Amino acid sequence: MEALNNIEVKVDRFSGGMDLGKPAHVLIVDDEPTSRDVLCKIMDKLGYTSSEAGDGASAFDQIEADQPDIVLLDLILPDTSGEAILDRLRADQQLQHVPVVILSGVDDMERISACLEKGADDYLVKPFNIALLQARVAGCVERKRAHDRDKEFGRQIKEYSEELEAQVHAQVDEIASAQLAMIFALSKLAESRDPETGEHLERMREYCRILCEQLRDSDKYAEIVDEEFISSMYSASPLHDIGKVGVPDQILLKPGKLTKDEFEIIKQHTVLGASTLRAVRAEFPNIDIVRIGIELAEGHHERWDGNGYPNGIAGDTIPLSARILSVGDVYDAITSKRCYKDAIPHEKCAAIIREESGAQFDPDIVEAFVSAEERFVDVREKFRDTEKEFPIG
Repeated sequence: MEALNNIEVKVDRFSGGMDLGKPAHVLIVDDEPTSRDVLCKIMDKLGYTSSEAGDGASAFDQIEADQPDIVLLDLILPDTSGEAILDRLRADQQLQHVPVVILSGVDDMERISACLEKGADDYLVKPFNIALLQARVAGCVERKRAHDRDKEFGRQIKEYSEELEAQVHAQVDEIASAQLAMIFALSKLAESRDPETGEHLERMREYCRILCEQLRDSDKYAEIVDEEFISSMYSASPLHDIGKVGVPDQILLKPGKLTKDEFEIIKQHTVLGASTLRAVRAEFPNIDIVRIGIELAEGHHERWDGNGYPNGIAGDTIPLSARILSVGDVYDAITSKRCYKDAIPHEKCAAIIREESGAQFDPDIVEAFVSAEERFVDVREKFRDTEKEFPIG
């Protein structure tokens, strides 16, 4: 018991880096009361909560009721075997990710090997080495919590997607002559989560129309960019960032630089927006605005050189609508004030866009932008953001 008394010295080193906002729950399944008692005391000193079961029936009842973070499972039980409990866990879709560490004597290596093949995460031989017990439990708990975090994030994304899809369905189902106004209203609702965007959607509609009109006057695009295309671009452009409804507030509204993981999450707004609009288009296939909205939502962060996201496509494989909007979107972002930056003057922004011709942007769209720079400045002035205090922290 001296090792048990000294275990507090090692707790900080192993558990300090783990996210234990809520203590992990360890279920100890062993037919020996003394063994269970010792393990419960060890788990308590390590900062875990523990429960115990002396037979298979009560063990599985507790597992189904509480879904512990890890099960320490003895192979020898009065009413069943540890193997049987392991088989039930791995066959249960809701419980198959609960880590299982086999507890056994040194002479049971053949049974231990069989359990590892069936999906046991690790094993410990009695009598236990406390440092080894501590390390293996901590490792299994961290893997379980990583799995739980991923599962919860997936659930939230699905929930956001379903909620957004329901909102879009509800609006589109009601539109007839008022469909364009309703789509714009929905886009404004999504944008309203970010207090900094101001008149962004109004400017984006105008920038898209200006670039389309420039392209229409060229021989290359005369047959593609007609009045119907321009009208659809004008009406669909507010949908390009609608997937941001699915981005958590603490990331979307973060005033400082995003971490790598946070940026990966915010990149998903392109996928989420396109997925939601595809579900709408499946039921309303004749609404061309939704088709272009899908292209804009999914493609407005793709790059001409193929280094964009989410699909990394390049050149003409990027829809023309998305190539057009991306120039206007970047122009608006650069020339707008944000809590983490000042607005950049038009002249400097225009120079950046020209430099990115053939890299980030389609050279034809950049040429259209250069030909219409004065009209961009006019739109910027007409739909100027009102001055506001930006939140800090």
